[in-house]
Amino acid sequence: MAAKIMLKVENLTVHYGGIRALNGIDLEVRESEIVTLIGANGAGKSTTMNSIMALVKKQKGKVVFLEKDISQADTREIVASGLVLVPEGRQVFPEFSVDLNLDMGGYLVPKTEKQDRKEEVYNMFPVLRERKKQLAGMLSGGEQQMLAIGRALISRPTLLMMDEPSLGLAPFLVMEVFSLVERIRSMGTSVLLVEQNARMALAISDRAYVLETGHIIASDNAHVLLNSEDIQKAYLGG
Repeated sequence: MAAKIMLKVENLTVHYGGIRALNGIDLEVRESEIVTLIGANGAGKSTTMNSIMALVKKQKGKVVFLEKDISQADTREIVASGLVLVPEGRQVFPEFSVDLNLDMGGYLVPKTEKQDRKEEVYNMFPVLRERKKQLAGMLSGGEQQMLAIGRALISRPTLLMMDEPSLGLAPFLVMEVFSLVERIRSMGTSVLLVEQNARMALAISDRAYVLETGHIIASDNAHVLLNSEDIQKAYLGG
């Protein structure tokens, strides 16, 4: 029996002025999957994520999440439905404490549940518990990434989208981030991943899509793409 489709995107088209950033993107994420989007800089990966979340206006296309059409929903409604984005560059609130950043992530969570959910995040990231009163802007890059992920997890998403989670991190922290992605999936959350480290992303993913100048030019089992000579030459440095 095929896994349930969590997210289905059809003919997603986005223009920036006269420039067509996305030209009819089709993709889907199934239950308990890690799906990766790979492609060169400027291919449209972040635009895909942001348009799904209604952070960027789409000119055409349909987005269905958990069998509900969210194409015209605003970002708040999308988050409330269980679809959450960890944005590129972490985008924590630097002038707020770690604890308050987590509160901001849980703005739709009932007050009676918020503390318990923060405890779950602190248990997952003990270093954040140690830094809970520290300003987020004073954290290291790795700690800020943990905070950005923890802030997203506060809402207990059904599907978590992560845009370049390893960007700018030391190699040992990159390994931790990819282990965390796998852990999140093991908790029952599907993941849609955009990642500069395409080789590692494909290694932990179930399926993948290849974007080139706003078009999907290939999609397959992630390990098939990982071992493709053409994909290796174009995107994996080999």
